[in-house]
Amino acid sequence: MTSIGLVDVSIRDGNQSTWGATGLNTPQCLQIAPVMNRVGFHAVDFTASTHMGVAVKYYKEDPWERIRLMHRLMPDTPLQFIGVGFRFISWETLDSEVMRLVHRCLIRNGMSRFVVLEPMHDLDAMLATARMIREEGGTEIMAALTYTLSDVHNDAFYANLIAALAKSPDFDRAYIKDPSGLLAADRARTLIPAVRAAAGRLPIELHSHCTIGMAPYTYAVAADLGIDTLHVGSGPLGSGTSLPLSLQTVANLRDLGHTVDIDDDALARVNDYFERLARAEGLPFGMAREFDARFFHHQVAGGVMTTTRRQLEEINLGHKLPEVMIEVDRVRAELGYPIMVTPFPQIVCTQAMFNVIGKERYATVPDQVIRYVLGRFGRPARPVEPNVMDRILSHPRARELRDEPPPASLAELRRRFPPKLSDEEFLLRATMPGDQVDAMRAAGPARRHYNPDVQPLLKLLRKLVCQRDVSRVVVDKPGFHLELAGAEVAAPTADA
Repeated sequence: MTSIGLVDVSIRDGNQSTWGATGLNTPQCLQIAPVMNRVGFHAVDFTASTHMGVAVKYYKEDPWERIRLMHRLMPDTPLQFIGVGFRFISWETLDSEVMRLVHRCLIRNGMSRFVVLEPMHDLDAMLATARMIREEGGTEIMAALTYTLSDVHNDAFYANLIAALAKSPDFDRAYIKDPSGLLAADRARTLIPAVRAAAGRLPIELHSHCTIGMAPYTYAVAADLGIDTLHVGSGPLGSGTSLPLSLQTVANLRDLGHTVDIDDDALARVNDYFERLARAEGLPFGMAREFDARFFHHQVAGGVMTTTRRQLEEINLGHKLPEVMIEVDRVRAELGYPIMVTPFPQIVCTQAMFNVIGKERYATVPDQVIRYVLGRFGRPARPVEPNVMDRILSHPRARELRDEPPPASLAELRRRFPPKLSDEEFLLRATMPGDQVDAMRAAGPARRHYNPDVQPLLKLLRKLVCQRDVSRVVVDKPGFHLELAGAEVAAPTADA
């Protein structure tokens, strides 16, 4: 029996999977940070470039400030950033020196653990990214082996990849990332030993979603097969389309004879906090999912599935979702089996949707699909079907995109903005609409405190102040008295 570590994904991946990445703001994260620091997590999956963009767009909050504040409150727990290729916030590929600046800023603001996820498993790109992060001061760098099902992605594929990556001194760990929850226990019994044997010195972690209900049992099996660390979600931010529940995973592991060295009281408090927050804000709880064999074909994870369903419903074609999912399987095969991890689920699902609602397949082709076929995202595991490639590249837009200039250099981007911008603000303005960054700056620093237990009262007060004939509000109960009058009624504080 072995000692198993935990990485908590609630704030980033759990939030993205369950609450569409918009469920947590800065004060809600800060409030629980000191408790999370006491749990003894190996790391906390804290942010990604898309997650940082959400902070600016939806909350008018500075994501760099959020990282700094969390790092101060969690000095003993590494904060994890997951990157996807040479991109930051926007879909556009960035110059390598711009990406170097991104990592420099992340590290100096408090990030120390980095996941190198290359959607095409491009070995050279993964090695170059890891080297860059190490040179900028990253202390723990992890290679992502993104799990998928295809004729190409067998055990030998993953074993050969990790064997090559393990030769680099810039990787400290590796993990099997199963974004669609497709790793069955039987496959784990062959895949994990193959990866473990090839990884040599590198510890191996497992990150598997509960999308079709298999992950909790796969975790129990994986603990006996050489997995060092398991990724979990807490409270409402576990289960569902997120990852296995932290409390249940700990209980399962200990029941099987493994050691999990964490502070049980602190972990219970983390779970309780997120439950109270979800109830206060009316956010859903991750619910156990039924097994659905269709996921083995389309492999679309929960967040992208939700987005695709919403897009169809907005044009009154929600009933077309099953047909679109069948088309996803077909499009993915024609495009050479891209792994269904960002940005490829979005690319494949969008093309499948156009194929279903249009007059003929590939009559409408988004720019990102054209860029994919042109090789801007790397080389797929299997070549794009020739007839599909010819159809896509016959569009006039393909000729325009073929002649796109390379990504702007760091110096070229700098010249587009005022010279006195901080590196952090420059990176936001270079990758986001300027008005969104302006709104963030105008909003000022984010609040520091959040108490889920007083949110119902604050919501009531906000409704009352909208009533023109209300000039005085009194809340009176045993042990508590609040009275607002005049100007106070117009602006009850939300910093509670």
